[in-house]
Amino acid sequence: MQISANNIALEVEDHGSPGGEPLVLIMGLGMQLVAWHEDFVQQLVSRGFRVIRFDNRDIGLSQGFDQLGVPNLALDAVRLAVGLPVKSAYSLEDMANDTAGILDVMGIRKAHICGASMGGMVAQRLKSLTLMMTSSGARALPGPSLKVRGAMLSRPDDPKNIDSVVAHYVRLYKLIGSPGYPAGDDYLFQRLGRSVRRSYRPRGTARQLSAIAADGDRSALLAQIKQPTRVLHGLADPLIPVAAGRDLAAKIRGAQLDLVDGMGHDLPVPLWPRFVTAIASAAARA
Repeated sequence: MQISANNIALEVEDHGSPGGEPLVLIMGLGMQLVAWHEDFVQQLVSRGFRVIRFDNRDIGLSQGFDQLGVPNLALDAVRLAVGLPVKSAYSLEDMANDTAGILDVMGIRKAHICGASMGGMVAQRLKSLTLMMTSSGARALPGPSLKVRGAMLSRPDDPKNIDSVVAHYVRLYKLIGSPGYPAGDDYLFQRLGRSVRRSYRPRGTARQLSAIAADGDRSALLAQIKQPTRVLHGLADPLIPVAAGRDLAAKIRGAQLDLVDGMGHDLPVPLWPRFVTAIASAAARA
């Protein structure tokens, strides 16, 4: 369903009993709500959650912002590296307000939040918080390798050909995925193919990436979080190294840290029960 929230149209799906504990799943950079697999969502519903997943602004079936142009990511990277401010079409705060707006429209005062990657950077209005493979944005933290940076900024061989676009994403996810839980090519082509055919908006991804760069260090805000928090991070994450997870746990009062051996920057099927347990554990402390 389309919900008008924070003055924009957002694509939202609502799963489970309306009387269940509200849980909002916020996906990461350039990813659509379908990146939260239906079977994973069902595992959460079976634990008593009312699961809300949605397309972030500028991605999937939510409202786009092509009228605001495409950022120069190379220039943004240089400005970020030398400590100069980065201008973005919108901010992570705007995206956080999108989440809050969805809850307002749905009549939900507070919810449990699970944010993955960029999604962990925009989470707010929480009963409990589960942060997966995300970062405070502190400048001292290590970043991805040059190989991973290059892959993130690369383009498909033929951007107008769906098969070429899907193959491009498969190569990327094989690079940043979990070495201890490698996904097969058939699974990746099926899941990523479904996503690309649903919506392919690289300009939106670029604007989201610019918003991340413009947001800077959120460390001071982390000290204000008082709700139960679980930080879950892969020890083999090549995109957001594990130091970021340790940093988050140290900066959020009472946060529980769950480091996963063999996990990269994805959501491997064999780890779903562990993720569900982590989310439920944080919620149980609320």
